[in-house]
Amino acid sequence: MDLKSQINLEKLPKHIAIIMDGNGRWAKQHGKPRVFGHKNGVIAVREATEAAAELGVKFLTLYAFSTENWNRPKLEVNALMRLLVETLHKEVETLNKNDIRLQAIGDISKLPERTYQALLQGIEDTKDNTRMTLVLALNYSARWEIIDACRRLAQQVLAGEASPAQIDEQLFSNALNTRDIPDPELLIRTSGENRISNFLLWQIAYTELYFSPAFWPDFRKEHLYQAIIDYQQRERRFGKISEQLVQ
Repeated sequence: MDLKSQINLEKLPKHIAIIMDGNGRWAKQHGKPRVFGHKNGVIAVREATEAAAELGVKFLTLYAFSTENWNRPKLEVNALMRLLVETLHKEVETLNKNDIRLQAIGDISKLPERTYQALLQGIEDTKDNTRMTLVLALNYSARWEIIDACRRLAQQVLAGEASPAQIDEQLFSNALNTRDIPDPELLIRTSGENRISNFLLWQIAYTELYFSPAFWPDFRKEHLYQAIIDYQQRERRFGKISEQLVQ
């Protein structure tokens, strides 16, 4: 039996988030520069996006570039930004063909101008699509997002639009970059690393974590199917006990 047929479409995660890791190590295995890994990682992005949309997943968030990634060698960062522009130009037609909307989270205004404009154009060109939303986390870190939300709430208090006593989980969530995006039920990280790396720290409070040994350029639809099957075999209790779930 193939993996796809084992998935219960009635119990799909509405939102899947992926930490795309292992491009550099994959390239090293192939005796190539790190940029070669990033270029081949675009194939995995297409595979994961198509697979999620075909199944009926409504949101797919990909951790594409963290605020910490600026510390990488300048040559690699510049190549990544050029690759992002090229990919956005090439893939918008595919996104529209598959009725997929593009969105972004992170401090995107700090991206290089060409990258920023290509991203905004992609968001504009796909804004009416409704099948699935593809969210790119660019120049993103969870700590930055949380601090940014605190600043927004502080400004609301100073403006008399809210009082400190009114600040609760919902108000805080509404101040985050992801205010219009449901929390992910499933978070996948590739390459065998078992850490979160400053990604969606507020949003993953009750998210199921799945760690794949595959390097990101090797990630294919079957890897996503396996992660979803694993997710569907888990019991999501949200602080309750098993007996309460069957009442």
